[in-house]
Amino acid sequence: MTVSGAARGMLRTEVDRSLKTFLDHQRAVAGGPDVAPLFDAAEDFLAGGKRLRPAFCYWGWKAAGGGDDPAVLTAAASLELLQASALVHDDLMDNSDLRRGMPAAHRRFQTLHEKESWNGSAEQFGAGAAVLLGNLLLLWSSEMWRTCGLPPEALAAAQPAHDHMRTELMCGQYLDLLEQAHGENTFESALRVALYKSGRYSVERPLRLGLTLAARGAPPWTDALCSDYGTGVGIAFQLRDDVLGVFGDPSQTGKPAGDDLREGKRTMLIARTLAAAPSEAAAVVRRLLGDPALGAEGVATLRTIIQESGALAACEEMIKRYLHDALDALERAPITAEARTALADLAVAATTRDM
Repeated sequence: MTVSGAARGMLRTEVDRSLKTFLDHQRAVAGGPDVAPLFDAAEDFLAGGKRLRPAFCYWGWKAAGGGDDPAVLTAAASLELLQASALVHDDLMDNSDLRRGMPAAHRRFQTLHEKESWNGSAEQFGAGAAVLLGNLLLLWSSEMWRTCGLPPEALAAAQPAHDHMRTELMCGQYLDLLEQAHGENTFESALRVALYKSGRYSVERPLRLGLTLAARGAPPWTDALCSDYGTGVGIAFQLRDDVLGVFGDPSQTGKPAGDDLREGKRTMLIARTLAAAPSEAAAVVRRLLGDPALGAEGVATLRTIIQESGALAACEEMIKRYLHDALDALERAPITAEARTALADLAVAATTRDM
């Protein structure tokens, strides 16, 4: 294991420990037999994940000279609660059945209703419970951030960036819904959604939070690093997500093969395909995309069109280019050598999913 790989393992362990401590406290304060399924779902949902956002936050802290304060790990871990909130709501909006190999939250609560033979619609109960779980995780993320133990002046300096990140995430969720509704699906519109909903929120914003927490404000080189490195890695990260959503191995993605195709996600990969494919092939994509009953044959047809249009190769080339430019920007940044090594390793891991 590399030094940065070992550091990633340490960070993951500490983030997991912080989350467990926080959730145990919440269960002790507000838990009970009737709401136990809500807390159980939160714990199960938070058990997986790559801890990507806490990692970028932590190494932003280190990049600006932050010390070994365990409170920053708690602050970074709070971003996992925010991510979990977004995923619970995202799965409901996309009508997804699985997340990380487990039933999506709304399906989990629907199954509970059916098992207990309760009154009313099981599907409606599942949807309502998922909304409440997502809201609860969102509230918890703010509480965990606010009570992390860092000095008040550090939290005050970073609060505007924290607020902006959450607003941007919610706007990105709406833009995603809007994209599906009007079906514009140009590469530019797909990129805008990717930046708002995932790209910046996954890399640039957590990095900026860590830098600002450590420096009690934004160092003069913050914008350049966050823009050139953070946005570049964020776009490459989302492009990789687009590719995995169509060609990924279900044992690694935790979702059925081609699930993004059934959900009709208007990704950058699909936008490239529609722009490059012959008109007849593009018509097939438009006809099959978003069909919830899309089977293995339909998935194979769409995969073939995507590959033959050159869209897959183009996206892979873009990932390489964004990653290369981001690593160049990292070399120019006046940050600690330890953080430079770790952030380079994280960039590669995030865009290859080697984490």
